Amino acid sequence: MFTITEFQKIGVGISGFGLFFLLFGVLLYFDSVLLAFGNVLFLTGLAFIIGLQRTAMFFFQRQKLRASSFFLGGVALVLMRWPVVGMVMETYGFVLLFKSFFPVAFQFLGSLVNLPFLNTSTNEDK
Repeated sequence: MFTITEFQKIGVGISGFGLFFLLFGVLLYFDSVLLAFGNVLFLTGLAFIIGLQRTAMFFFQRQKLRASSFFLGGVALVLMRWPVVGMVMETYGFVLLFKSFFPVAFQFLGSLVNLPFLNTSTNEDK
């Protein structure tokens, strides 16, 4: 098991606030100020969690350059007060960036929540 530093704990909190402001900005009909604040907090929290150098390496890998340009371009558009277009571009970039992570996350959530309709085995097999 690995230890979690204080910077990583702070990063999780900052990222959580960023996601909250992003959700709140979308719920308030794409309020550009809340979305911009959420974007800044999310990216800052990510830098706190994995480090500034690893964050830069993650976004600027050669195979992820298109996804990163969509994501960071969307962030820039939100900061320039084009929230709807910026969020569409940002969402597309986010999906491209983290598409390899989604199956792992869904598998983890499936194992965390052991509901009968999510389980592949039936009661007759037991």
